[in-house]
Amino acid sequence: MPTPPAARRWAPFAVLAIAVLVVSSAAIIIRLLQQPPYALPSALIAAGRLTLATLLLLPLVLLREPDGWRRIGRRDVALAAASGVFLAVHFASWIASLEYTSVASSVALVTTNPIWVALAAALFLGERPARGTLIGVALTVAGSLVIIVGDRGSGGGDSLLGNGLALLGAASVSGYFLLGRALQRRISTLWYVTLVYGAAALVLLAMFAWQSGARLAAAPALIGPGAALLLLALAAGPQVIGHTAFNWSLKRLSPTFIALALLGEPIGSAVLAYLAFGEGFRPLQLLGFVVLLGGIVVAARDEGRT
Repeated sequence: MPTPPAARRWAPFAVLAIAVLVVSSAAIIIRLLQQPPYALPSALIAAGRLTLATLLLLPLVLLREPDGWRRIGRRDVALAAASGVFLAVHFASWIASLEYTSVASSVALVTTNPIWVALAAALFLGERPARGTLIGVALTVAGSLVIIVGDRGSGGGDSLLGNGLALLGAASVSGYFLLGRALQRRISTLWYVTLVYGAAALVLLAMFAWQSGARLAAAPALIGPGAALLLLALAAGPQVIGHTAFNWSLKRLSPTFIALALLGEPIGSAVLAYLAFGEGFRPLQLLGFVVLLGGIVVAARDEGRT
């Protein structure tokens, strides 16, 4: 039986909603890995996440699309490698930010990328944002700023450094989204994410080797059974399921809207942080969550009509 047109139209939104829920757990798993008894370096967490994700995807892509590599040209490989560098910088900076600031502030800041995505999509892809999308951008960014102000002073350590690292993560993930939008017009999502995750893993492993004095061999000794299970959960859930669903949605929805939908992540992460670590949120933050969700709803309605 063919899928009804209405179901086909709204399927990307449903997939995106599930992806946001899954990705919301990433900050919690990372915070657990950063704290005792594991106390893993942020660079190692990022490298482990992308390395395991690549290893999980390789058998799947070779089984489902064994001849897909024949349709990938040298330019595609170069662009996928560039996308992987953007993704590596995103994870390296954002995961490090969680050492210095609260989960709510870090996730809210790293998901402010609609500004960068909307501007870059208009400049480089010729995708002019619709009026409803622009209103959604304004509301979601305003909501994020309210969350940050409401969370001021609640994070430990150097919160200014943490916030700066989260913003760097926001800017770099925008390049990853835009390259993904362009590349997936020519190659499949499975091959794209496998190439990009693999490139990001190599960059992050090099970062860890540089930070640890070229002692890559020391990495397995730092990862015990408990940490290995958490890293596997981080790779399989937020990365393979969550990020791959985002990339699948990029073929069907605009990169600006994908970035807007990602702004639902701070809400899920803040709730999970409260349950896991007792990181409460203040009334001003709750107001920010409401404004942020309002922006997503406005943009979704506009995107659905389009």
